[in-house]
Amino acid sequence: MQFKKIGAVAAVSLAVFGVSSTHAEMMTGLPIAVLDVKIDKGPPPKAIPIEVEERSWKCPGCNPNEQYVLKELQEKTNISDKNALATILGNIKSESNFTANICEGGARVSYKNCLRGGYGLIQWTSTGRYNGLGKFAKRYGCDPSTIACQTRYMINEPQFQKILPEFEGHGQPIHQYMVGAYYWLGWGIKGYREQYAHNYAKKLVWS
Repeated sequence: MQFKKIGAVAAVSLAVFGVSSTHAEMMTGLPIAVLDVKIDKGPPPKAIPIEVEERSWKCPGCNPNEQYVLKELQEKTNISDKNALATILGNIKSESNFTANICEGGARVSYKNCLRGGYGLIQWTSTGRYNGLGKFAKRYGCDPSTIACQTRYMINEPQFQKILPEFEGHGQPIHQYMVGAYYWLGWGIKGYREQYAHNYAKKLVWS
């Protein structure tokens, strides 16, 4: 009697683990009832997205326009060197103090109303470069008097693209990057632009 009980348990166990009832009966010599065992596994686990915040150079003490240009330079180019970014920022500060709608001499006017001298972030002065801003704005549907439109044009302008590989390099001191900045902007008076660049280099933090 004890043997039959053990055999019945074995037969049921074999059936549960995937052995057919016929095979289980042959192995144990005992008839068994087929159990319809369903294992509820539940819904598949949901994937939990992992947010990875990309680190970049930031300037906590800078005004919104400075921060915007810094962000766009890193997102739209491969410039990652602190001194290169600081050099570009220092030159823009010298040209316009990051005021997009400024006409040479200090007047705040729209693009079409700056009738002489340079205009905008880097004081586009020559006819070709000034008109280039207007054509770019018309083509891409942006306002040439705004910092967003001007920053896009500045980064895509041929003069900047030509010198961009030098800014995308690494490990140069600011005075070396200033050489590239000169060929980009062609300034007449150097002024304090290099000092401004050094000040930005002290402000920039990697976070």
